[in-house]
This record gives sequence, structure tokens and C-alpha cells, in this order.
Amino acid sequence: MLIIIVVVGIGAMIFTMNNQRFYRQPIGQVITVHNGQSHRTTDQFKNIDHQTSQRLTVRIMNGHYQGQTAKVSNTYSDSQPMDQRFYHGNQIFLSQLHANKRGQLMANASGYKRDTVIVFLLWMVVLLLLVLMGTSGAFALLSVVINGILFILAIVIDLDNQGAHVLLTFGSLALAFAAISLLLVLGPNKKMLATLLATIVGTVISIMVGLFILELTHHRGVYYESMQYVTQVPRPLFIAEILLGSLGAVMDESSDIIATLFELKQLNPAIGRWQLFMSGRNVGKSIMGPLVNVLFLIFMADTFTSSLLFLKNGNSWGYTFDMNMSLGMVQSLISGIGIVIVVPVVSALGALLLGRRKSA
Repeated sequence: MLIIIVVVGIGAMIFTMNNQRFYRQPIGQVITVHNGQSHRTTDQFKNIDHQTSQRLTVRIMNGHYQGQTAKVSNTYSDSQPMDQRFYHGNQIFLSQLHANKRGQLMANASGYKRDTVIVFLLWMVVLLLLVLMGTSGAFALLSVVINGILFILAIVIDLDNQGAHVLLTFGSLALAFAAISLLLVLGPNKKMLATLLATIVGTVISIMVGLFILELTHHRGVYYESMQYVTQVPRPLFIAEILLGSLGAVMDESSDIIATLFELKQLNPAIGRWQLFMSGRNVGKSIMGPLVNVLFLIFMADTFTSSLLFLKNGNSWGYTFDMNMSLGMVQSLISGIGIVIVVPVVSALGALLLGRRKSA
């Protein structure tokens, strides 16, 4: 199996390095690079950057002009917010490829050809999962693939309905995510049932508490208009984000606690329900802190670059927080509620399923 995976991975990377003929957009390989002098730029907020012009010679690798060379002009900055620097040997996509009056091919660079890197990363993930985790890794990988397909299907359904049933669509998706993932990873057993019930209960309670608090405060301080590129009602989408975002952490915590309780049951078949419940609580108290911090960092890291951009362009910390970080903070708090609530819930479910009453 390992040999097959290695051979398939190497073959896939060799294919992506030589698959230019399957692309409609022209692709060129950089053969020479000439960098001009850097020019310092300063804006009204005293932000300093440097821009450099590049003259590239590329060999066309597909299309009508395959095998010919073209001249490409490119400009990049040190910060590279919307541009890129190219080096010798890079394969890049070309736009506006044409011949000038002298017959020389000219084009503009539109970005790197990255399929080889993506295939390599996917191959590494599959290799590590199968080699280190065996059958469990294969089922985990299968659950990711199935969940990805379901996620795309949910987006298509949402677009077809013009966002009319966002919460129903993505709520059903969250339920399917949890059931499929746990069924494939844990199998159809008591452990899977307890983890699934605890995940559903914890997620639902956290969402209900969050909605209650938002309604109680009339959504003050929550700027839904700061959600980027939203073309439908933003509030239901925000709730759907919280639902999907907290689901993974709650499911992770539930599976950890249930796995520990099952190990305790195997070591001591006569263990009582109260002992299992207290053991589950102790495990939950140990892991809920790191999980809350992980969720906080995930939500806040998504706004890090835009927050820096706001601050560098003269905006105050308060305005920057409102327009970039406030929604992530709300998501973190509501998800944290679910992480805390699920500890006693999953401990109780595990104790009921695994424990036994005290006998005389």
C-alpha cells in the first residue's frame, strides 16, 4: 500500500508539472529575469513601500504560440498585497498574449501555476493519514471527502433558494457532518451514539443561548454589514458560520471525553456511573480551555490582515475592532458556551451508557 501511494503521488506530481496542454489559458515558464531599480512610495498615512519593475522572458508552453518566447512586464512591491515577484523557472499564467507590430510576443503575468504544490500537499496529507493511522486514517480521509461534497451541495442549494432557508440548510448540513464523521471514525456503537448526542445537544444549546443574548441586547455592537462580499441577508449567514465553526470543537471535545470513559470502563468494568461522570468532568475541565483558545485564535486570525490594513490607513482601534474583529469575538464567545456546556452533557451521557448501578 505504501509503495502504491508513493508511486501514485510521484506520478501525479509529474503529471501536473507537464499538463500545460490541458489548460486553455496560456502558460509560460520564466527563462530570464531582469529586475529594475526599486522606487520608494509613501501614502498620506506615511506608509512606506518599494515597487520594482521586472522584465521577464518566458517560453510559451501551450496553445497556438507553444514553443515561442514572449516578453512580460511585471511590477511587484515589497509588501506584495496585490502583486507577486517571479523568479527563473517559475511557471506562470499569461493574459493578453499578442504579437506587436514587430512580431514580438507580449503578455501580462496573472499569477503562479500552483497545481503541483496543491497536489503535493494533498498527497502528503493522504500519505501521513494512511501511514500513521492506518484504517482509521482512511476513514477520516473518507469523511473529509464526503463532508466536502455535502458542503458544496449545501452551497448550491442555498444559492438556488436565494438564501431563503439558510439556517435549515446549514443546520441539516451540520447534523450530517457530525453523523457521517463520527460514524466513519468511531463506527456504529455506543461511543458513536454518545458522542453524536452530546455534540448535537451542546451545539444546539450554545446556538440558542447565543441567539437569546443577541435578541436580548437587540444585536447592539454586532456589525453584520462588516461581513465581506455578502449578497444575501447577513444575519442568518452569521448564525450558520457560528454553527459550523463550533461544531468541530464540540465534537472534538465530546469524542475525547467519551474515549476516556470507554478506556476507564475497559480497565474497570465495575466502575459506577458517578465515577464515570466525575472522570468525564475532569477530562473536560482539562481540555476545554485549550479548545476555547483554539477557536478564539481561528476566528480572530481570519481578521488579522484586514485589521492591520485598517490600522495602517489611519483608522482607530475601536473602529478597526468593530469592522473586523467584533463578529469573530461574538463567534468565539458563543462557541465557548457550547464547549463549556458539552462537558457535563457528554459526561452524563457516557455515564448512563457505560456505568452500572451500585450493587449490594
